[in-house]
Amino acid sequence: MSPTELSPVTTEWPVTPEWVADAVFYQIFPDRFARSGRVTGLNLQPWGSPPTIHGYMGGDLWGVAEHLDHIQSLGVNAIYFCPVFQSASNHRYHTHDYFQVDPMLGGNEALRHLLDEAHARGIRVVLDGVFNHASRGFFQFNDLLEQGEASAYRDWFHVDGWPLHAYDEAGPANYQAWWGIRALPKFNTAHPAVREFLLSVAEFWIRFGVDGWRLDVPNEIDDDAFWREFRRRVRAVNPDAYIVGEIWGDAHRWLQGDQFDAVMNYHFTRPCLGLFAARTIDHALNEVSGMGRVDALDAAAFARRIGEVTRMYHPEIVRAQLNLLDSHDTARFLTAAGGDATAFRLASVFQMTYVGAPCIYYGDEIGLPGGPDPDCRRAFPWEDKESWDRETLELLQRLTAARHATPALRRGELRFTHAEGEGLVYTRELGEQAAYVALNTAQAQVRLPLTGVRPGMYRDALSGRTYDLGGNSELDVPARGAVVLIPA
Repeated sequence: MSPTELSPVTTEWPVTPEWVADAVFYQIFPDRFARSGRVTGLNLQPWGSPPTIHGYMGGDLWGVAEHLDHIQSLGVNAIYFCPVFQSASNHRYHTHDYFQVDPMLGGNEALRHLLDEAHARGIRVVLDGVFNHASRGFFQFNDLLEQGEASAYRDWFHVDGWPLHAYDEAGPANYQAWWGIRALPKFNTAHPAVREFLLSVAEFWIRFGVDGWRLDVPNEIDDDAFWREFRRRVRAVNPDAYIVGEIWGDAHRWLQGDQFDAVMNYHFTRPCLGLFAARTIDHALNEVSGMGRVDALDAAAFARRIGEVTRMYHPEIVRAQLNLLDSHDTARFLTAAGGDATAFRLASVFQMTYVGAPCIYYGDEIGLPGGPDPDCRRAFPWEDKESWDRETLELLQRLTAARHATPALRRGELRFTHAEGEGLVYTRELGEQAAYVALNTAQAQVRLPLTGVRPGMYRDALSGRTYDLGGNSELDVPARGAVVLIPA
């Protein structure tokens, strides 16, 4: 859908939580972030060994709490977790019990502790809600397997025939499953008992203290009334709860102000890969990861595409979009960019100075590589700090500090003033305040134009250098580098 074909907005604005525009998120895959030593007696892979589909590394929520200093040092003030509920999978999208945090992660007690510690630091916590399917270990589906047609929960799922073949691939499953994966039976969300169960789960954890929901493939519940009621019930408990959906394509249907606040902004991700990794992008790898084919862009094409993305939804939605460079579902940006650390750094500069809520995928801040799932879910190398990319870590810390200190970088209007070849310049303006960003993707230093600068003293948030600017001028920008000018 082009910006000129936007669906009409049917509600009053704003509808998004005010805090999201000021947030820097950090996405954590719990099994791979940090062990605490509190959860014992487990058969675990050695920490840092190549990740596998079935093996466990043993990260837990106690371990996350123990590393909140690191998370806070990044300038992060919101954490988004991949699923944490009881499950028989390392990623926990195969939910067994929606009311219990997985004992391997420390159980409900560990989440309680983590929430208290995070909230004391001003860090919000968003959980992953997997509501379109359950698992073979989910009690109600297990009852269906045991009791067959006599099961009290027969109508909770989509049964096509008998008997059910949940494990025997030789016969038809005879029930609907997510993408045909027998381990993931789809809920019949048209059934009143199923709807009430799922909505009660959403309410329970908001009452427990979590600050929002990231919704796993919510388009798989093809029912706007369900999501409207989900929003109503969640917001009745916490009016500031953030509701963000995993929608990879056009999301207008869900972003009319009555369902989700925002979506995971993969429309943002692709052009970043196209410009900042134009010379090094690994096309073969991207085509087998979540990104698909991504073509190289010059600055002009990038500015046009980002302009479309910025105008795609209502401004309040855009300010709440979860802007990510990679995730647990894609190859890491660094690896997708052919290992070019400068590509990730340039993309991070843009991410942290663009409209919306930036999200760092755990480990990206220290140069953790990773190909398509499950390789993108490597263990965080806490004991191997010699391997950390300190330049990237310090860059992200400077960028988040500048973002928090500069309202224009969080809430200002975006305007491109130069986009040619390998040079990009734009402003963020909010009231009387402005910030200016210049990006150079070339292999040599270039001089880029600054136009219409509001007179005053500015400081480059990256180098610390100060500038006395006004009107039109030019700026030297280092090779594969950037200048982020904020009021001094």
